[in-house]
Amino acid sequence: MNKLMGTSPRHPGLWVDLPTADINLAQPITTLQTETNGKVELSQYASQLAQLSLQGRWIVLINPANINYKQMLASAGVRMDRVLLVHAKDEIETLWAMEKALTSGTSSAVISWTQPLDARDSRRLELVAKSARALGVVIEDVSTHLGTNLATKAIISYQNNAVKTINFTSFH
Repeated sequence: MNKLMGTSPRHPGLWVDLPTADINLAQPITTLQTETNGKVELSQYASQLAQLSLQGRWIVLINPANINYKQMLASAGVRMDRVLLVHAKDEIETLWAMEKALTSGTSSAVISWTQPLDARDSRRLELVAKSARALGVVIEDVSTHLGTNLATKAIISYQNNAVKTINFTSFH
């Protein structure tokens, strides 16, 4: 009969000490509203995505719009072998895929194209931001919804145990 001696965990992978940089990895999740299917917004993130692709983790694109994103990212220097495309069947699956990609630790950045989020889904992203280990961007296509104000954009971030929303003027 084998008995576990001591208080150390049974799996050797759990014996490794985590670097202190990995302890507080909460990342902000940015929500951007667009009428251009995210072309302008993705081009603004392209250089940052190029740097993140060098980390060896995935750049996850969930339901990308048909905006010639492959050429845009390649010309910015993104390692295309580190880009992972996810095609979800609906908004529920899209948010689930984003949540898993943000919290898994295998992604450097997760960008998702969705319809405008309701209050419940926005709250869900606020909660995900607490444990996000990657840059998260939600691109909401508001071109199908009339009366949406594009003058403001919101950044939802979790820092110092508080969720903050910052509004700033659009750069369209």
